[in-house]
Amino acid sequence: MVEKKSIPLCVILTIVTCGIYGLYWFICVHNSTKALANDNDDVSAGIALLLTIVTCGIYGIYWAYKRGKQLEDAFRMRGLPDSDNKAILYLILFLIISIVAWCLIQNDINKLVDYDNGNKA
Repeated sequence: MVEKKSIPLCVILTIVTCGIYGLYWFICVHNSTKALANDNDDVSAGIALLLTIVTCGIYGIYWAYKRGKQLEDAFRMRGLPDSDNKAILYLILFLIISIVAWCLIQNDINKLVDYDNGNKA
């Protein structure tokens, strides 16, 4: 089950734990987007994290792009209006400051969780 997360709390915990919470958050974001888009063909969160670490972040660029595509699909599946450029936005932001991309991805996850829980406002 996908749950909402407080974005400011995630950022603060990532900073306070010197990035350790960020690893957990990465896995949560991966699993959430995968579940929301019903994408069973995507790699596991652990593999994605390992590939991102081993490739010194290069796989993370693809990862951010893939999260955008999955969120675009999730919005379309629900008939919600959405822009078609989330994937490019997340990719560019991941290159500049990755935590900002994570925040925007988490924001979209939170919107979809609200929608799925009946809070369609």
